[in-house]
Amino acid sequence: MSDGRVMVFAPAPQLTVTIEQHHDQPELHVHPGGQGIWQTRMITVLGAQVTLCTAAGGEVGRVLSPLLGELPGVTLRLVNREHGSGWYVHDRRGGSRQEIAERPGSPLSRHELDELYNLTLAEGLRAGIAILSGPAHPSVVKPEVYGRLAADLRANGCRVIADLCSNHLAAVLEAGISVLKISHEELIADGMAADGSTGALTEALVRLHERGAETVLVSRADMGALALFNEEIYSVALPRLTPAEHRGAGDSMTAGVAATLANGGPMDEAVRTGAAAGALNVTRHGLGTGHVDAVRVLTERVRLTPLAQTVNTPLIEKAS
Repeated sequence: MSDGRVMVFAPAPQLTVTIEQHHDQPELHVHPGGQGIWQTRMITVLGAQVTLCTAAGGEVGRVLSPLLGELPGVTLRLVNREHGSGWYVHDRRGGSRQEIAERPGSPLSRHELDELYNLTLAEGLRAGIAILSGPAHPSVVKPEVYGRLAADLRANGCRVIADLCSNHLAAVLEAGISVLKISHEELIADGMAADGSTGALTEALVRLHERGAETVLVSRADMGALALFNEEIYSVALPRLTPAEHRGAGDSMTAGVAATLANGGPMDEAVRTGAAAGALNVTRHGLGTGHVDAVRVLTERVRLTPLAQTVNTPLIEKAS
């Protein structure tokens, strides 16, 4: 059982540098970033604690490491790397995000991976709920690392939540996971869905469930989400909000699911909270941010509608 804590596996965080325009003056924002970091921020906003298992090193790591240590509500388990961490520089002064330069970081060495793996396994088992977040580039950490982690955590009673795609996703599906969050763009890019229609995505939900994901949640930008849990398929209607930044919504959705489960909530509440957290995040420039009261109010407005009678895929047989 979880005690209100989530372990987040974020093997390759990035140093993010963003230039914003405030009135007539430019502003420079320097933060730790990457999928696992943005998930971590939202989990703590929603009242759960995080143990963050990560690695940083090189010249960038000397700046990144202390920033990771300042994340509120987070217990940091850091492996010091010999080679450089990833980074990016973005310019938002024109209103939209423009990439100036980016590096995902160098692949982790065998010794670094061994140390990080042991830390992650121990902290995941302590927490009881684990998120496996992806690196900025697939080359940084090989898929088999994720597969072994998912298998070892699951075999010892930990609920595993994955926010992955492509080969990394295939590796954890083979091991079996409790929750998968994936975007409809990733499903199409990976050839798992022909297009973004409800029928095609629903068929993909069923196939992912059959391959090893107990619960599947597919984000669809401003079209709402689709969810498969407790052997039923649902459309997830989101509140309509004006976006300021589209990036980060999916990570906040994953975080909302994890935080709710860590605090003992049922899966339907977890899905609705995740949808609300993702919807709120697009109203803010900061990724993985939001206000807990706003998430709670929006959660009440998220609607789950069964789709079993309206799709062309065979109904999933009820568990006996």
